[in-house]
Amino acid sequence: MLKIPRRLAAPAVVGLAARPLRAETGWPNRPITLVVPNPPGGGTDFAARLFQDPLSRALGQQVVIENRSGGNGNVGILAVTRAEANGYTLLLQYSGYHGANPALTPDLGWDPNRDLAAVGMATIAPHVIFSGPAVRAATLAELVAHIRENPGRVTYASAGTGSIQNIAGLQLARRVGAPMLHVPYRGAAPALQDVVGGRVDIFITTPSSALSLLQGGGLRALAVASDTRLPALPEVPTTAEAGLPGYMVDAWFAVFAPSGVPLAIRERINAALREAAAMPRLRDVAAASGVVLKPLTVAEMEALARRDVEELGRVVREAGLRIE
Repeated sequence: MLKIPRRLAAPAVVGLAARPLRAETGWPNRPITLVVPNPPGGGTDFAARLFQDPLSRALGQQVVIENRSGGNGNVGILAVTRAEANGYTLLLQYSGYHGANPALTPDLGWDPNRDLAAVGMATIAPHVIFSGPAVRAATLAELVAHIRENPGRVTYASAGTGSIQNIAGLQLARRVGAPMLHVPYRGAAPALQDVVGGRVDIFITTPSSALSLLQGGGLRALAVASDTRLPALPEVPTTAEAGLPGYMVDAWFAVFAPSGVPLAIRERINAALREAAAMPRLRDVAAASGVVLKPLTVAEMEALARRDVEELGRVVREAGLRIE
């Protein structure tokens, strides 16, 4: 489980996000609820708690985290889409839910482009290709060769059908030119346990939950599926460095609001997010956990979210993945 200090922010937040926000619009004049559509622990909850205190200080009101899990994230997401569009209910959204869920589940009840409005980026989590003792691959090149030599027999774990890990495995198989066998789990923890135990060959996931297992030697990090190396794993090459350029898997965790929240309010929250992301202490905690802080404007976040709805949805539909 990811852990962060209770008080991460500096004693005072300075700059744009620190200016009083209530004089112009009357907002905010009461606590703000940030819904996390997952249980405590994990990447979404980590991102919310990383920014909770800095946002509270910058906005002048307490940001209260509410974990509302269930339905592959849909319980919490649906609650936010149905909330009043006044800026007092926000969502810490996960890209896998945002882009894949609408294609995975018929009659979902919410549309990412219609019912949610982008606010700003919290964290980006580059994925790492991990292998366990079941496959003798010390490098990504060796893994690629092994997959090609054993089409359909190399297994890869995921946190569930339609998850980012599932999509990452499908994309890797496509890039390599040979199929792999998908083994879905109910979350990342049991998936990691079976990779370390030799029951599944590989797992493509964020490094935060796997860092402790790397130290024990039961898990190997072959490559970071990003354009830069991670400070938490400085010796692990990128996929391009390891011979597989263009294969990149990033999950993002970002703040959204119900559709209809005024742009002025979203811009103010965005400014607070960007101010917080510049804090050295937040950046240090993020780096140690294997995530990246990359502030985006409202327009940039909106464009990224729409792109992922299209791209992840296409992969899900082409693979025929469904969750009834």
